[in-house]
Amino acid sequence: MPEIKEIIDVLEAFAPPSFQESYDNCGALTGQIDSECTGVLFALDCTEAVVQEAIQNKCNLIVAHHPILFSGLKKITGETYVERTIILAIQNSICIYAMHTNLDNVVGGVNAMLANKLGLSNLKVLAPKAGLLSKLVTYVPEKNHQTVLEALFKAGCGNIGNYSHCSFNSKGTGTFMGNSQTNPFSGEPEKLSIDPEVKVETVFYTHQKSKVIKALLANHPYEEVAYDIFHNNIDNQFIGSGMIGELPVEIDEVDFLTLIKENLNLKFLKHTNFTRKRIKKVALCGGSGVFLLKNAINSGADAFLTADIKYHEFFDADNKLLLIDAGHYETEQFTPEIFYSIIQNKFPTFAIRLSKINTNPVNYF
Repeated sequence: MPEIKEIIDVLEAFAPPSFQESYDNCGALTGQIDSECTGVLFALDCTEAVVQEAIQNKCNLIVAHHPILFSGLKKITGETYVERTIILAIQNSICIYAMHTNLDNVVGGVNAMLANKLGLSNLKVLAPKAGLLSKLVTYVPEKNHQTVLEALFKAGCGNIGNYSHCSFNSKGTGTFMGNSQTNPFSGEPEKLSIDPEVKVETVFYTHQKSKVIKALLANHPYEEVAYDIFHNNIDNQFIGSGMIGELPVEIDEVDFLTLIKENLNLKFLKHTNFTRKRIKKVALCGGSGVFLLKNAINSGADAFLTADIKYHEFFDADNKLLLIDAGHYETEQFTPEIFYSIIQNKFPTFAIRLSKINTNPVNYF
């Protein structure tokens, strides 16, 4: 059986913790990740009932979308549902792991799942994030060029959207002269060396910096490796908040609301006044996403689907699109299926389960 850490590593390769928002609390919240994993339970929320379900199914890892520990606790006495959940998990040596806004922000995450349930295509991130990439520039002897380049790719360099192994390589001449204490790769100490080199330029996600530098130094033949790292502040079209896509054909607003209710298995929807426009281009954000309303309007969307919209925020749509509140739980209810798919692909024979507990705290009468 794999260790809990191995399961977490696979999840974090899909949605790195560094992609989470600054206010969030993703990652391991209880337990020891170097323990052997007896089974995994996937859930939207981690509650006492979900922990009991994990105990009954002999799962010592719960992967939830929402972190049960969101703000600091000053005491753990069992007075609140959060404290009781944490106590029960610790008493039974259960690791609780949260994958929240980092899963929201990856292109194949929460919003892609919601878009797929609605049959949208031509999906794009609604509000791309900036500042996630860095650029490495280094200089390598020609005969070591491919070895170093492959090591950098293996460490995470060169990934741009759906492309990998991306780099720019230009040939030139390098000069250096070591003092009497050196043991140069080519040439002799205290003599000028002029060697053919390749300038390598490639990108990587900033959170991979230490891994990339380690790979560079381990595979570069020089005693002193020259390299530069530049922070890149351009938007990353594959990481960010919300999503926008298109329906197969234009439909009227009533039909679109009916489509949402049927595909998300809902009885109720809240929405603004009808705009009298047909719906083709749809923006969405699972969970609390009304902060993206301006992005949705500016994108030319005919409708924006999200949750947790306040009374006065419905006015902000200003008849420019159809604004729809389908509920927080309802727009994220399929999230555990993402976890399941990721781990099943990597560990096809391992014990993994989708929680059968409905954790939605909102009821309708």
